[in-house]
Amino acid sequence: MRRPSNDVLLLFVLLLARVRIDTLAEWAAIPTDMLQNDVARLLRGFWPSSGLALLADRQTTDPVTLVLTSLSFGLFFVYLAADAFRDWLSDTTVYRLKMGLLGAIVVVLVFGQTVLFTGLRHVSGPASYAHDGGVIQTEVTIEYLLAGVNPYVADYLDTPMADWGTEYRTALHHFPYLPWTFLFSAPFYLSSRFILGWFDQRWVYLLLFAATLVLAHSLARNRGNKLSIVMVMGLNPILASDMIFGQNDSFVLFWIVLGIWLLCRAENQRGRGERPSVMILLSLAAFGLACASKPTAWFLVPFLALFLLGGEPGTWNGGLRWPRRAILWASALARQMWPLVLVFIVVVGPWFLWNPGAMMDDVWRWSAGTADTPYQIRGWGFSNFVLALGLVPDRLAYWPFWIVEVLVAGPLFVLLLWRQARCNSLSSMLSGYVVLLFAFLYASRFLNENYLGYLLSLLALAVFVAEPDDHCLTR
Repeated sequence: MRRPSNDVLLLFVLLLARVRIDTLAEWAAIPTDMLQNDVARLLRGFWPSSGLALLADRQTTDPVTLVLTSLSFGLFFVYLAADAFRDWLSDTTVYRLKMGLLGAIVVVLVFGQTVLFTGLRHVSGPASYAHDGGVIQTEVTIEYLLAGVNPYVADYLDTPMADWGTEYRTALHHFPYLPWTFLFSAPFYLSSRFILGWFDQRWVYLLLFAATLVLAHSLARNRGNKLSIVMVMGLNPILASDMIFGQNDSFVLFWIVLGIWLLCRAENQRGRGERPSVMILLSLAAFGLACASKPTAWFLVPFLALFLLGGEPGTWNGGLRWPRRAILWASALARQMWPLVLVFIVVVGPWFLWNPGAMMDDVWRWSAGTADTPYQIRGWGFSNFVLALGLVPDRLAYWPFWIVEVLVAGPLFVLLLWRQARCNSLSSMLSGYVVLLFAFLYASRFLNENYLGYLLSLLALAVFVAEPDDHCLTR
């Protein structure tokens, strides 16, 4: 009998983390009595009241989450057994069984819990069981869009946002995301309101999250890595919680994963001697949509440009003088990156031209701490030392984090580009993006936990993605 496979250990760790974080998040964010009562209201007529009463344990969580948790551990037991007796089955059968069980666990814990929270929100009110920006505020911006109101000019004082949270609610005066977050969701909003009479932004996130897992699965280089990448991205301890409550990092992640998937197809076409122009164009359009969603995607662009420049004939010609080489680079960059730039301008440009000051105030100055009502200093990064040392009078005060960001991320940026130039691979591109973004966010005014879940998923891509021809592309 062989020892347990590595994927069994990874799944067990992620499953424990996923379940424990869900229960702790409910304890921290939702009063127990409110949760139990709302679950009973939601399931009235569908679930015996006696069973709900017996499951209503104040020391754990709500009845539905308890059942979902028990179901997930039952599925894991079958996964564990399949691995223990894998010598009796073919490798293909074991892989398919494991992937099916893994998919079921993700559906139960992430999709099931998200559907529960959307239902609870529907019966209790629009400001409950949801994230303020990724769900409540995004839905309001769709309403503003349909009413012809600029969401970067309007405030959110007379919306459900005003009933969410208790302190530091400066987001009531700012919409910090870029336009693609609500433009893409608007058709889903209209369709859902027409068919059901109500809408929850998390339905969009669930759809894109499912597509992300399918694309990530196809990007991995072998069966073991396919299992691992679906585990890490599907049961991501933080990103999955953000999915349940409705933060929008999974939205940005989808467009990046789609861009990488298309880029891989283009590189494989290039390797077969075919012209990959259409795939490259679509890939860059997807990356442009990511950049038109949140500024966190902007940090990928230099690494993406370097990856694409590596395939341009003559751009690495060391025999040319620097002025001539710089002209070649600029020309190649314009030829390669124009779809990304065009998509970004088409999506963001009209809103910026409508009121440049308002958009800059919401998207940039608010997070930088220079707006009249800025975002608070918080998170898990360098900002805690500023607070601990009493360098500011309160959390909303300005402190020049940009100096630390430049000192930390500036030299690192140059080194990461140099590193990628020596081995210009997809993995180098993605890992460079992860390292640079982590350094910048760590040194910034806030390193929110949702960013770390986003970075973990991207790091999984960097580790498990299959390179074209499965080797380092030193172009």
